[in-house]
Amino acid sequence: MADSVQSSTENHTVDSQEVTSEKLKHDFSEDEETLIRRMYDLIGERWHLIAGRIPGRTAEEIKKYWNTMYSTSE
Repeated sequence: MADSVQSSTENHTVDSQEVTSEKLKHDFSEDEETLIRRMYDLIGERWHLIAGRIPGRTAEEIKKYWNTMYSTSE
């Protein structure tokens, strides 16, 4: 029985991450996503500089978006 509870909890965590990823993707326009990727390629993780190019966005929002969409954690 403990295995089924753990499995259910693990599935919920994965589902939550997918929902968060989808929500963040919809919160950023395609133009913003493109600009973030291009700026990241140019200057790396200098989130405050990237955010300065996107009106209404904070460095923390950009960093969270990047880590959610492009994180390679395994």
